[in-house]
Amino acid sequence: MSEDQKELILRCVRGERKAQFELYKLYSRQMFSICMRMLSQRDEAEDALQEAFVAAFKSIEQFKHESTFGAWLKRIVVNKCINAVNRKNRSSWISINNDSIDIAEEESEEPLSIEPEQLSAAIKNLPEGCRMVFTLYAFENYPHAEVAQMLNISVGTSKSQYNRAKALLKQELKKLQPCETK
Repeated sequence: MSEDQKELILRCVRGERKAQFELYKLYSRQMFSICMRMLSQRDEAEDALQEAFVAAFKSIEQFKHESTFGAWLKRIVVNKCINAVNRKNRSSWISINNDSIDIAEEESEEPLSIEPEQLSAAIKNLPEGCRMVFTLYAFENYPHAEVAQMLNISVGTSKSQYNRAKALLKQELKKLQPCETK
């Protein structure tokens, strides 16, 4: 972390609004992307982002510089997104036996060529449980054990949700591929 960032955080600890706004400008876009991937609804993502920054600024004196500020903030953002899902009380985790899903790629298959917007749209259409696990594991690089702990599910459920998400994404993205003429 640069000295400028350390100074900025120190100014935030002292409650300087200008410093808080600068820190917000530095991280809000990246954190909003996380919120959108996890929640998929813009208004929910904006609410979670706002809650996360409020929580971060209220507890910024607890930031111990053991990790980067971005990593510390990301953890708060992820937790706020999880709380938003839990508040809606519609966590419908799909129980799937790992053996019942076959997502192995065929060796003769061509890799899918997709646009980032297509992937983003397909992820938004995933069932909530799959989307949360997929986002935390694939995009935020949390291991399954940590994903399971954050979402209060078993490691096996985290893995099956991830595999289910991949299978659903693969199906959805194949639909978007142009048909080849033979």
